[in-house]
Amino acid sequence: MAKLTAYIMSEDAKAQAAFYVQALGGEILSVVTHGQLPESNEELKDKVVNLSMTAAGITILMSDSVFEPLRQGNAINLSLEYQDEAEAQAAFDQLAENGNVICPLEPAFWGALFGQIEDKFGLRWMITTAAQKA
Repeated sequence: MAKLTAYIMSEDAKAQAAFYVQALGGEILSVVTHGQLPESNEELKDKVVNLSMTAAGITILMSDSVFEPLRQGNAINLSLEYQDEAEAQAAFDQLAENGNVICPLEPAFWGALFGQIEDKFGLRWMITTAAQKA
């Protein structure tokens, strides 16, 4: 059995993690920078090797992308499902701040709220609620 954990490559992992903690609730658990590694490169000393955090009750790992440029895409979306509509709306609104709403958070044909955004860091999120039981 496997466990899937999102590992996000970033241009500024510390700032991006702080945004997610503020938007979704949570905390930054640990940060390791290149400067903490043996024989570190002075140019990279403040860049993040690994950052561990929780946001919306989910563990997320992050790193600054220092060895290759980031390429944003639409192949993967992070999906958050909430039991409570108000929590879903709050998460959607916070993540959408300075981002792009792709699909507003609204009732979907399957009986749940659904919305999609691209946040200010270029990461795509799907926010939904649990489907209502018939």
